[in-house]
Amino acid sequence: KYATLARAIEGQCYVLAAAQVGQHSEKRQSYGHSVVYDPWGQLVADAGGYDGKGLSGVIESQQDESSPVRVPSIIMSEIDLDKLASIRERMPIQQHRNNYIDSREGNK
Repeated sequence: KYATLARAIEGQCYVLAAAQVGQHSEKRQSYGHSVVYDPWGQLVADAGGYDGKGLSGVIESQQDESSPVRVPSIIMSEIDLDKLASIRERMPIQQHRNNYIDSREGNK
């Protein structure tokens, strides 16, 4: 969870992370929670998993009794390009990275 959230903030981008859910064998169970985070690290969509239904709110009429969520499931999210541009303008991380790289190359 936190690594995915950090990638969204660091990269100033939307991060879409797919995750399996369900009991695959006696020894293997996947946690679930396919998610979407926005560039501020806010959770936009969550397909749910073993510890809860997430933002999708869909648990009824499961096809697989071992799964806590409907399988297969799909989550969708809008990508707000205006919000993305606003964040990148107010916090110009990429410009800082470019300045650092340029200064390092000038020292060679």
